[in-house]
Amino acid sequence: MLAGAWRGFALRTRQTYAGWMARYGEWVAGAEEAMDTERGGAWLAELVDKGKVSFATQKQALNALAFFFRDVCRKEEVLFDVRLRRTERRTPVVMSAKEVVALLDKLELRHRLMAEMQYGGRAAAQELVSLRVQDVDRARGQVVVRGGKGDKDRVTVTLPKRVKESLDAIWGDLRAVHGKDRAEGVPGVALPTALARKMSKAGERWEWFWIFPADHLSRDPETGIERRHHMHAKVYGEAITRAARKAGVEKRVTSHVLRHCFATHLLEGGTDIRTLQELLGHADVKTTEI
Repeated sequence: MLAGAWRGFALRTRQTYAGWMARYGEWVAGAEEAMDTERGGAWLAELVDKGKVSFATQKQALNALAFFFRDVCRKEEVLFDVRLRRTERRTPVVMSAKEVVALLDKLELRHRLMAEMQYGGRAAAQELVSLRVQDVDRARGQVVVRGGKGDKDRVTVTLPKRVKESLDAIWGDLRAVHGKDRAEGVPGVALPTALARKMSKAGERWEWFWIFPADHLSRDPETGIERRHHMHAKVYGEAITRAARKAGVEKRVTSHVLRHCFATHLLEGGTDIRTLQELLGHADVKTTEI
């Protein structure tokens, strides 16, 4: 998937597209047939009609297929005569304010801070784990979410005093981990592609360090370099699910539920839907209304 790298796609996007292309490759008879856009359209139509997948998944497959023909096969015009099928959205799970407090009380400090920032700061899980030191203004109590939905930066409202105190509590530990990595000659953290080309050593600087670093070093899947990555969103999500069980919350709780709870509690408190749309970073108010 070198073409994906040239386009500057994130690793997760390239992995997702590669997965769809593997499924398409298994469906067609061979390489020559795979490059036929009509066969691509037929595969997509079958996925839509018989695949029992959500609208979002259908759209993801469409984007991957369009990328394959346009950027890999170098087709000038890529059109598929396929209408995606709208699927019913599930009613979101919402916890009461009392349940949110009970869940928070069952989390260890780092995960609790993450949950508080997600609830009070409206960040999605992947945005949260990707935060860097420079994204947090402790004095003003603000966090900048870089390249969220639509690749737009989003500034949160001032964080509650409790969240600022939790941030202060972990700051010394962050400094210690960063200092240890520097002393042991660990390569700097991964950087945005364009910056990595210009300033390859910037990843060693404090301001680029993760707010929520992983406990152990791991090998960078793109470069093969062993370095410290941020905590995986799955690790945080599993912590939330465990805490919900311990708190006796009898609902299917995921990390995304916290973000939705924030929105619901604001609406219940009288916040205007358009204001909420801006706070959550949604491009379409219909997304906020769900």
